[in-house]
Amino acid sequence: MSLAKAVVTGIVYKTPKTGYTQNNVAVSSFVLNIGTTDELLVRIISKRQALEEVVSKLAKNQKVLVEGRLQNGISKMDDGTEKKVFEIEATTIELMGAAATPSATSEDGGILTFGEMEAAPSNDTEVLMDDEEVPF
Repeated sequence: MSLAKAVVTGIVYKTPKTGYTQNNVAVSSFVLNIGTTDELLVRIISKRQALEEVVSKLAKNQKVLVEGRLQNGISKMDDGTEKKVFEIEATTIELMGAAATPSATSEDGGILTFGEMEAAPSNDTEVLMDDEEVPF
């Protein structure tokens, strides 16, 4: 079900994967973390041939801007439970800067991105969700 137009920025949480339909149309998808202090994951789907080049250049921890149509649905987990999933069918994807590094500091000076937490975990930092636990 389509909800509305969405424009979001976030950090690439999971490296993009690209497949092709029977008509040789590229379909790419990746997971974007749009949360600032808490993890808020959104699946991004691109069915546009023009975006294939941009998506192929994306890597984990890069900051991007995505514009498209917000959709929601239900995803069945391995244990049989159902989870509400949000995704954006992208019409525009723009790179916003270099990949985040563990030594980089955020504008507010104290919040680490989730990629930074994975690269440099400490005793006082708790990773909320592992890559394998992402439901999509």
